[in-house]
Amino acid sequence: MILIRPLTAADSLDALTALLHAAYASLAAQGWNFTAVDQSMEVTRERVSAGQAWVAEREGRLVGTVAISGPKPADGNYLRDPVPDCYTQPGHAILAQLAVHPDVRGLGLAEQLMDAAETWAAAQGYTHVALDTAEPAVALQRRYARRGYAPVGDVQWAGKTYRSVLMLKPLTAD
Repeated sequence: MILIRPLTAADSLDALTALLHAAYASLAAQGWNFTAVDQSMEVTRERVSAGQAWVAEREGRLVGTVAISGPKPADGNYLRDPVPDCYTQPGHAILAQLAVHPDVRGLGLAEQLMDAAETWAAAQGYTHVALDTAEPAVALQRRYARRGYAPVGDVQWAGKTYRSVLMLKPLTAD
């Protein structure tokens, strides 16, 4: 059985970081250096402490995760880059580091993790969820589009080997 639950202080950030590395290894093999490919435990801590993180746990082992946070300050940075407009709008939550360990893919965990994050965002009063993914990652864009996310722009994050598509999903009827 797999349990979807909020990340707690008792969870190991080293284990969470190792999960991210394992989950993103296939993307790295395609030449896409997503942050989660090799992020440090300190970056993991920064990303999960900004809002709410969810984990999927199976037999005491973390096998999936997602993080969601509120909007960034317009004059601030997001992982040391200038912040795109859709990440600064009041009412916009930001979804990041969705990951499922390769051993448990195909069980619908990514959908369950996104459901948990979007439900949390709506309960906090957010009206939209924003995310970004690599332009060449067409399958990921299609996955997000099936959930109601639509492209709203693009960004070139510093040091990345690809441009990212910015996508936005309304949580309420506009």
